This record gives sequence, structure tokens and C-alpha cells, in this order.
Amino acid sequence: IIKGLNGAIASKRVTYDFARLMEGAKEIKCSEFGDNIIAHM
Repeated sequence: IIKGLNGAIASKRVTYDFARLMEGAKEIKCSEFGDNIIAHM
């Protein structure tokens, strides 16, 4: 799970709460963020 979360954040495709704190991040829906975490596991 930690590997997936780290990869998802590094990809800069994140939910609003992360996106507002990151430069160049793309805001996505929570369900898309969950899929992104799984893809990086």
C-alpha cells in the first residue's frame, strides 16, 4: 500500500487535498486516485 501511495503521489495525479499543495499536479476524483494507487502497487 505504501509503495502504491508513493507512486501515485509521484505521478502527480492526485485528489484535491494533495493537488493544492503540489506544483504541476493534476486533480482527479477519489476513485481515480484509488485506481492510481493500485496501478503503482
